[in-house]
Amino acid sequence: MTLLIQWLLRIASALVILSVCAVIFIYYLASRSLPDYDKILQTSAVSASVDIVRDNANVPHIFGETDQDVFFALGYAHAQDRLWQMIMLRRTVQGRLSEALGTQTLETDTLMRRLDLAGHARASVSAQDAGTLVALKAYANGVNTRIDEINLNALGRGAPELFMFPQSIAPWVPADSIGIQKLMALQMTGHLENEVLRARVSLALSDQKRLDDILPLAPGTGVAALPEYAALMPDMPRYAASDTAPLSPLSPFPRYGMAGASNAWAAATSRSASGGTLLASDPHLGLSAPAIWYLARMELQTGGVIGGTIPGIPAIITGRSDALGWGLTAAHADDQDLFIEELNPDNSQEYRTPNGFAPFKTRKSIISIKDAAPVTVTLSWTENGPVLPGSLYNIAAVTPPGHVAALGWTALSDKDTSLSAIMGLMRARTIGAAVASTESHIAPVLNLTLADKENIALKVIGKLPRRDAKHQSKGRLPSLGWRTENRWQGTFPYPTNPGFVSPLGGIVGNTNNKVVDRPFPLHMSYVWGDSQRVERWRRLMQAREVHTRDSFVEAQLDTVSYTARALLPLVGADLWFTSEAAPDGTRERQRQRALTLLSEWNGEMNEHLPEPLLFAAWMRALQDRLIRDQIGPLADSFTHVDPVFIERVFRDIDGASAWCDVRQSAPRETCADMARRALDDALISIEERYGSQIEALRWGDAHQAVHNHQVLGNVPILRFFVNIRQSTSGGDNTLQRGLTRGTGPRPFENVHAAGYRGVYDFADPDSSVFIISTGQSGHFLSRFYDDLAQLWRRGEYIPMSLDIDLARAAAVGVTRILPPDR
Repeated sequence: MTLLIQWLLRIASALVILSVCAVIFIYYLASRSLPDYDKILQTSAVSASVDIVRDNANVPHIFGETDQDVFFALGYAHAQDRLWQMIMLRRTVQGRLSEALGTQTLETDTLMRRLDLAGHARASVSAQDAGTLVALKAYANGVNTRIDEINLNALGRGAPELFMFPQSIAPWVPADSIGIQKLMALQMTGHLENEVLRARVSLALSDQKRLDDILPLAPGTGVAALPEYAALMPDMPRYAASDTAPLSPLSPFPRYGMAGASNAWAAATSRSASGGTLLASDPHLGLSAPAIWYLARMELQTGGVIGGTIPGIPAIITGRSDALGWGLTAAHADDQDLFIEELNPDNSQEYRTPNGFAPFKTRKSIISIKDAAPVTVTLSWTENGPVLPGSLYNIAAVTPPGHVAALGWTALSDKDTSLSAIMGLMRARTIGAAVASTESHIAPVLNLTLADKENIALKVIGKLPRRDAKHQSKGRLPSLGWRTENRWQGTFPYPTNPGFVSPLGGIVGNTNNKVVDRPFPLHMSYVWGDSQRVERWRRLMQAREVHTRDSFVEAQLDTVSYTARALLPLVGADLWFTSEAAPDGTRERQRQRALTLLSEWNGEMNEHLPEPLLFAAWMRALQDRLIRDQIGPLADSFTHVDPVFIERVFRDIDGASAWCDVRQSAPRETCADMARRALDDALISIEERYGSQIEALRWGDAHQAVHNHQVLGNVPILRFFVNIRQSTSGGDNTLQRGLTRGTGPRPFENVHAAGYRGVYDFADPDSSVFIISTGQSGHFLSRFYDDLAQLWRRGEYIPMSLDIDLARAAAVGVTRILPPDR
């Protein structure tokens, strides 16, 4: 027995030693890819000495004698810190995720092959202006120099993730950068899903008058009534539509309500306490670890520029120079249409056009799959665009038998000069020059907020499709692709895009709200991204005669919900203090306690308060009760509360209170009944997850910011090292926007927010500040992986200076890149 115990101890000790050695070995391999920021690099790709000075937040400040060398260094810096992220973005564009990740991403790859963003990007390279071509090639050389350095010096393959996915790294080319820009455009537009959802709801509703309740127009001047979808598609039967299948892993197609958002505003000198113009910008995208944003400064021949870049793209997307600041918000312009194409009943390889049946343009594409046989897919295009599968957003549910659906989208261009427009914006010194340089921008359609030293402006940039005045659905529903009146007639000229220069009020801005209300077909959109934040923004801007950098920061971080202040008095009108006393522990008593808290609440979505959780859960349960009886499982597609819908119902606008009556029950329910029952539903769901002590609830426990690693975030053990979690304030409709997940067991997690914040004061530009949501490095062993995350959570910023001496002071390293003869 003693001998057995001794051998068991020896075996256990050996296993422990082997495990420790394995961990040390894995750490050694992973740490090899940590970049050295303090070194000298020689390469023939630069013409003179270039310095990459890393400040104490690891922001690279790049100084070179030519712009070409500076863009080379930016590519090198991006590849040092975010190589894995860049590779994954490129694989997504190319539809090549399955080569590394297996069958789980096959559907995503198939969709991306059908869009052929990579092909359009390759074709668009030659359309760029000369300066942009030089920058793209130099940037690609910088990335490739880092890849070569990794291979030559065995630097851990450049990122720990690449040990798990050992495919070779292809050289970076200019088309890769254009492709990533197109990928961003895909993530920022949601009109495709909106058209499909509107059609599905139209088919499911027995009363078409209710369609504009559940999918309401943004507040403002109304438009002509649209036909119901069944009238456009007489072969489509009415039915209780099933729910939409979830998007496949790593899909860049946005879920409903998750398309691009953002805030940006500016103040003229007349509204600035410092006497200089002010600008604030915080673009909103899905949260991830690392963040999509990467801070950088480049010293170009036209002057220094600093701000937020996206790894893979050689440009400051949002930021400032010493003379100009710019911020971008999603314009939500209707730049997508879904066309229903009729197949030739005698030949399924043809579809109907205005001139008879014509063959599809087709091409076969082979998708390689890790640990599985390759799959060959046939890609098809009509004159209107690529043919999409019926599984995407459940397009099949609105496609009659014998038909397919094709996508029209402005980004599907072989002459996409959007990147040239952004490059020109970086070099602009005035608002006039900035507006002129962005005429070549195509997609996505954006609101460009500008401030130079004298003036402020907002200009819509990007191509707006020109539709016929007789268009059957006005672009709001899938339309018949062979009807001439439904087809696009080119795009509107750039000067017709809305613009506001030097407004009399001295303030300009956008929160994804309606910018202009022009009649169809001159309209921009029927679907906008915000009807709530803008109300709070307007109040904050008008509350002060003059603003400062700090007041703009306060507005960016404001967590007061206009929605809560507007809806609670309406929804709870018949419930406040009207019930009889109830004993402790009963459902009635819980409801009274919740109503008492909410009646005294000022609408601040503070992470430490219980009221935001009570409000969010109540409104979520209320909307579900109102709509599920009418549209069944399709209610699952409405993942976020629409405040305009709730208001229409409780104000009984155009008979919208009909949603309160449960059709399948004999009694006639009132809206007060639904509000009371929904509150009970909310309290039960809260108790099941967070406990019954209402006063002890914390919004931040439910509203955690979720920065997940896209691939390793679900791997056991590893996820604790690569994912970042933070308790956060704000909500769906606050200026400090933290859009909730809306689905699953944790519907209130913060998954879509301002990954970048910047505030610029042109009276003292070096007092400007910015921040990103994680850290500069994509390497989870780096101290710069999450060092900015807590600052971001607390609403703090770091300096945004173009002063060379400040950049060099306390630098964490200087990489000097020299030609071979130096």
